[in-house]
Amino acid sequence: MFKEFSDFIQRGNVIDLAVAVIIGAAFNSIVSSLVEDIIMPPIGWLFGGVDFSNLYINLSGGTFESLAAAQEAGAATINYGIFINTIVNFLIVAFVIFLIIRQINRMKKEEEASPAAPPEPTNEEKLLAEIRDLLKSR
Repeated sequence: MFKEFSDFIQRGNVIDLAVAVIIGAAFNSIVSSLVEDIIMPPIGWLFGGVDFSNLYINLSGGTFESLAAAQEAGAATINYGIFINTIVNFLIVAFVIFLIIRQINRMKKEEEASPAAPPEPTNEEKLLAEIRDLLKSR
């Protein structure tokens, strides 16, 4: 069973998938920072200085200054601001993946569109062509 598992792990697809997951995790942190630190502050400023990550609905009935204070007190909250940030994050990742896949598909179409050069005739075919040409010339 260990050999079978070892063969499975050493296949190219599994290793490629592992690399993709690691790169995806790193890409996710970059996109999260882009959304939280670059995109959402100007959008919040346009909406009158709203910090989307601090938007929530308090279900416990008390009043709290911020989401962090409500969570620290153990209040039940619906964190729709964080959900908005997550949606923007997802849309950015989905758009980037769309662009990458689109480019890959274009490159595949270009490869398929370019016709392959005809194969070089074999020595046997060359000799037969010479014999044919000699017979025609008689």
